[in-house]
Amino acid sequence: MTVTLDLEASTSDAPARRALSNLSLAVAKCKKIVVVTGAGISCSCGIPDFRSSDGLYALVKQQYPDVVLKGRDLFDASLFRDPTSSAVFYTFISQLKKSIDVASPSPTHRFIKTLDSKKKLLRSYTQNIDGLEERAGLIGTASQEAKSHGKGKAKIKTKEVRNVQLHGDIHRVRCTFCSADFPCTQEYLDSFLVGTPPDCPECAARSSARVARSARALKVGTLRPAIVLYDEPHPLGDDIGSIHSADIARKPDMLIIMGTSLKVHGFKKLVKDFARAVHESAPSPAASAASPLKKNAKSFAGKVIFVNKTAPGSEWDSIIDYHVVGETDRWVEKVIDDWKKARPADWEVQKTLVATGESSTTGTFHVAKEITNTIGLKGKGTSCCLQQASPLFTASQQVRSGRTTASARTCPRPKTRMKSSILPYLFLRLRLLPASDLEVAAITPTWR
Repeated sequence: MTVTLDLEASTSDAPARRALSNLSLAVAKCKKIVVVTGAGISCSCGIPDFRSSDGLYALVKQQYPDVVLKGRDLFDASLFRDPTSSAVFYTFISQLKKSIDVASPSPTHRFIKTLDSKKKLLRSYTQNIDGLEERAGLIGTASQEAKSHGKGKAKIKTKEVRNVQLHGDIHRVRCTFCSADFPCTQEYLDSFLVGTPPDCPECAARSSARVARSARALKVGTLRPAIVLYDEPHPLGDDIGSIHSADIARKPDMLIIMGTSLKVHGFKKLVKDFARAVHESAPSPAASAASPLKKNAKSFAGKVIFVNKTAPGSEWDSIIDYHVVGETDRWVEKVIDDWKKARPADWEVQKTLVATGESSTTGTFHVAKEITNTIGLKGKGTSCCLQQASPLFTASQQVRSGRTTASARTCPRPKTRMKSSILPYLFLRLRLLPASDLEVAAITPTWR
């Protein structure tokens, strides 16, 4: 049975407020979260919708007043059968691409990146073609960094992928003949705007090379946006299937669904597969009843959360545990706020200090590097938080043959083992550098 929680009503409804806080704590506690998203997470990014009076479809209708196409028809593979509908599609995509180019990632996109930075994101899956997840810092299946250039069937490096783009990426184009893909440049965009697909440069170069050898010219394909339409196979379908199976095998402990109506068949199957795996990771009722006061990470596992303005269909009653009614941006901001209050240690900042000054003085310190993710580092001898030069150590400088050396005094070794988050015992790793650029790295040692 799905529990409905209204973000607006939670300000006056104490039980709803407590339930939402518990969900936030569950997000902070879980370690293998799968996030699946739809167009709703990009609504606040400045991308115009399709059907309003000033929407993209209205702009296309001005150019093609006699063409009758529904919203879904613009994303159906059958449109390539007719030259006129193909021209409408190219113009529409050109207008959409221009809108996306000036958009910025939303708080929801940044929230997914935060989960990844905190080592809590198993993987993100999205129906969106806008590529805003990559701008937020998540490597997608269409990213050049994920491309595999080695031998073998795999086209992408699955371990590098943090965001699976189920419907492709509007920022790239693909040849209809040789399947070569390229960045969507302004030249290609201008051609699409007038309804004409540009020629594939790879096909053209191959054909020209044959003609130069007095051989028969080859067919030259045309470029199209590298997005996946309805009733069309995904070019990376095998790789995405492998990623999906691998993520199921890793036993995710939470599923967050945001900004989607859950209507597309293939997407529905993917969500149900992950929901089943998440529910299998949930603690048994007997175990929860036996130790109600013992709240470890596993006790928060097994939740399927759906964040959307509209309710899911009845088929999801036994699959979705919580329906959070409201904007995804507002919910993720609440989760972050609750997380920071409940677990402030997760948000500690590591800093690297650099000492600068003349060789005859001790100089001053300034921050050279900050690392905000401290989760997963505790107990490994690498976690430390410094706001300014610590009084626990002193440094001296001596000039020897034009070089500067530094020595440091540290606290004595503690008699008992102490947590690094309570009192870090510091030592200085100092390297020979000129006096104007002496780097001082603060590290927490692991006492054995």
